[in-house]
Amino acid sequence: MELKKTKIKDSYEIITLKFGDKRGFFSRLYCKKILKKIKLKNIAQINTSFSKEVGTLRGMHYQKSPSQEDKIVFCTSGEIYDVVLDIRKNSRTYGKWYAKRLNPKKGNALLVPRGCAHGFLTLKKNTQIVYFVTNFYNPKKEGIIKYNDKKYNIKWPIPIKVISKKDNS
Repeated sequence: MELKKTKIKDSYEIITLKFGDKRGFFSRLYCKKILKKIKLKNIAQINTSFSKEVGTLRGMHYQKSPSQEDKIVFCTSGEIYDVVLDIRKNSRTYGKWYAKRLNPKKGNALLVPRGCAHGFLTLKKNTQIVYFVTNFYNPKKEGIIKYNDKKYNIKWPIPIKVISKKDNS
């Protein structure tokens, strides 16, 4: 497992190492020893999301204090365009966003630091993601930023075809 800094403060691309043979491969998705170096707290939940259609957008979500969370996002099937948006007012990268394509072939993941909004757009049919979070979900502390908010100007690589009412409000 390797950590590569992104342009967002405290955000990292996580590169998993695959060890393969004729049966397939083995890869470590979580290593407390390595993630401790970047002060990642213990995992509280592991969640999954499945989207049937290309162009499905989920986000931009975040948890308000005291329910803020760090999140590690993996794409286990299909492909996503994963976005981290820094909304921490005291951060040197406030208002900036970073995106990375995640898919199982690359074996990469993205660490979304607490205080940042997160969203993704599916680039392939039948896409599934798994994400590890450091706090329990609190619906009363959920915040949403509209995916096309002109203040942030996030560039999505393909048209958005499927979006929930909540995410579009």
